[in-house]
Amino acid sequence: MKFEDYKIAKVIKTEIHNLGWARPTDIQFKAIQPILNGEDVLAIAQTGTGKTASFVIPILNSIHNQLEKKSEHYVRALVMVPTRELAEQVQKVFAEVGKGIKVRSRSLMGGVSQDDQIADLDNGIDVVISTPGRMFDLISQGVLKVDRLQTLVLDEADHMLDLGFIKDIQDLMRHIPEKRQTLFFSATIDKNIKKIAYNLVRNAIRIQISPKDPVAKNIEHAVTFVEMDDKRFFLENIVKENEGLKIMVFVRTKVRAERVVKALERVGIEAVTIHGDVEQKDRFIVLNKFKNDEVSILIATDVAARGIDIPGIGAVINYDLPDEPENYVHRVGRTGRGKEKGVAISFCSEDEKILLASIEAYNGTEIAVYDLSKQDYSAIISDSEDGSNDWKQLMAEEEKRTGKGNEW
Repeated sequence: MKFEDYKIAKVIKTEIHNLGWARPTDIQFKAIQPILNGEDVLAIAQTGTGKTASFVIPILNSIHNQLEKKSEHYVRALVMVPTRELAEQVQKVFAEVGKGIKVRSRSLMGGVSQDDQIADLDNGIDVVISTPGRMFDLISQGVLKVDRLQTLVLDEADHMLDLGFIKDIQDLMRHIPEKRQTLFFSATIDKNIKKIAYNLVRNAIRIQISPKDPVAKNIEHAVTFVEMDDKRFFLENIVKENEGLKIMVFVRTKVRAERVVKALERVGIEAVTIHGDVEQKDRFIVLNKFKNDEVSILIATDVAARGIDIPGIGAVINYDLPDEPENYVHRVGRTGRGKEKGVAISFCSEDEKILLASIEAYNGTEIAVYDLSKQDYSAIISDSEDGSNDWKQLMAEEEKRTGKGNEW
């Protein structure tokens, strides 16, 4: 089936064609028609499979048809997302697909001035994409009115629950019409998510795109065993052997993110970082630098794992393994987007092997191991330009002490 075959407005089909989309992905094929039909949908699919467009296209078509009859702008659709970066990304898709129509969409988020957001709402907005905090702030001020809402979308719902937004989701139900269309999108599913989902949707069409390995097939992923203190040398090695490759590096904490940036600086590698302590305006600056190839290395915590959809990320490095096993899929899914190929490599220390086991159990498959010989391992450390430790001298002393050469 092609996008041309759907009963959607010609002007929307034109923009879809201009974006280079010919055929829907699996999740789009299964979700678009039920949403066009007004059904509630509960959709589970891998990250990077095109979930956003699967609800953007039918929502825009529905509102466009309404505006053709009566040009009155009010909030008809609300997309609730867990992160600011994801809000911007979803807004971008609405803007691109809806370029030729009168539907107005707007992202709302904290961390930036609310004045422009309020002004746009006062002028009339049809689609709001928002994080929970700013959304409730504007609802409480009486600026964001959702009493005539027709469609509610919960995007990346599993991540929203991880971040503790369950009460916000429940509180939202008091402000919106009981009679509405609800679309629930998630990359993973568990008992808690099922419970929330079935309390929100009514006779929903359930769609699940779940291959044996939840990591997309166009992502080649592997793990290599590296001691915690050696990870910086291995990251340096990968970056220098792949000059110009756009790489996203995931670490566990904000402090770790800053330390990795400093470690790369010591060896002449420029990197930028994004985490919870980075101001929103600075996040956009960082992401634009990364997107526009002004810098090729982005260090991030999991706060950014789901909100970034930047073409051309050639590799993901899990510098630290994630504490939550489902985050592995979301992290590596930053590469290999759409039809692109991607590579993901995870560094696993001795203390992280329990996390690796949890990830493999969650995914239902073992992750390939990239074996390094003791000589190769030692050579990577020896070749580092990091002057903070004289590793060559340490290894020479170890060889002299043990008589066994560079064994680890």
